[in-house]
Amino acid sequence: MSLKTKKGVKLSYQAEYIWIDGTEPSPLLRSKTRIIKDGKEPGIWGFDGSSTNQATGSDSDCVLRPVFICTDPLRRPGDKLVMCEVLLTDFSPHPSNTRAKCVEVAEKYKDFEPWFGIEQEYTFLKNLRPLGWPENGYPAPQGPYYCGVGGDKMPGREIVERHTAACLDAGLAIEGTNAEVMMGQWEFQMGVLPPPEIGDQLWVARWLLFRIAEDFGVFATLEPKPILGDWNGAGAHTNFSTKQMREDGGWDAIIAGCEALGKKVNEHISNYGVGIEMRLTGAHETAHYSQFSYGTSDRGASIRIPWAVAKDKKGWIEDRRPNANMDPYVVSRLIVDTVCSAAS
Repeated sequence: MSLKTKKGVKLSYQAEYIWIDGTEPSPLLRSKTRIIKDGKEPGIWGFDGSSTNQATGSDSDCVLRPVFICTDPLRRPGDKLVMCEVLLTDFSPHPSNTRAKCVEVAEKYKDFEPWFGIEQEYTFLKNLRPLGWPENGYPAPQGPYYCGVGGDKMPGREIVERHTAACLDAGLAIEGTNAEVMMGQWEFQMGVLPPPEIGDQLWVARWLLFRIAEDFGVFATLEPKPILGDWNGAGAHTNFSTKQMREDGGWDAIIAGCEALGKKVNEHISNYGVGIEMRLTGAHETAHYSQFSYGTSDRGASIRIPWAVAKDKKGWIEDRRPNANMDPYVVSRLIVDTVCSAAS
């Protein structure tokens, strides 16, 4: 949507180009603003890859290609957010571009109509401590914080409310939010979407979260275990289904999907986010990273089958293993490839 004056002349607008950099072991989000004149659509742009761990200084140019465009809810009416994939100057995918392989797998198994819903957990930090925690020592033990309300138990709610409204104003497929088990930890849910769009929208929602937290002097981290010890980690529980799972009689496809995932444990664990061994300990509502299990309503299993799915004998499964810092392009690609290839 472009702005127009009373005389019908198209106005310039701000387009915030967003991309994923090459930082290791976990990439960071980057963005910069482009002023686009005459109401044109955002097109190909570029950046200095030598400053984002994606190129050398002697051959520094990288290409930004828009893949998802939505309303910018933080600026003027008509401004846009532009999620991009990174390309080399010959327009081939950059080595850091995980979206390209996700697109290939999604196209290969499009007849399965894979859908995803991702539960993105995160932790607010201030002065290197979870928001609301005392400067020294610890808050009261976990218990009252999950979906809690009242007093000083729920630090960060004003940021969460701003973020939720921004996602809605941007037209993202946000499904809900809630406080999580550890004080200062929250969650939002994104979906239901096919790949690669689930990745496109989750990355934009993450960018909005980080950007809004800036205004409050707070950092939102996706670290899977920001505080060691007897505290819950942060995950990105990934709900998945195929057309076969959602149809009447889909129970057999659901069990087959769980069995297929159980045959590629190491491949998935090694790609489900850095630091997964610290989070998947077998405690705090997790299965141990070295083991695999699935079960109805079991939050201590690798794969949880929701009770309503077991009752209806159709629906979806929840992979509880991915970290909060996982790459949704990678995770959605792996799940689709593993489950659908086994059913082909």
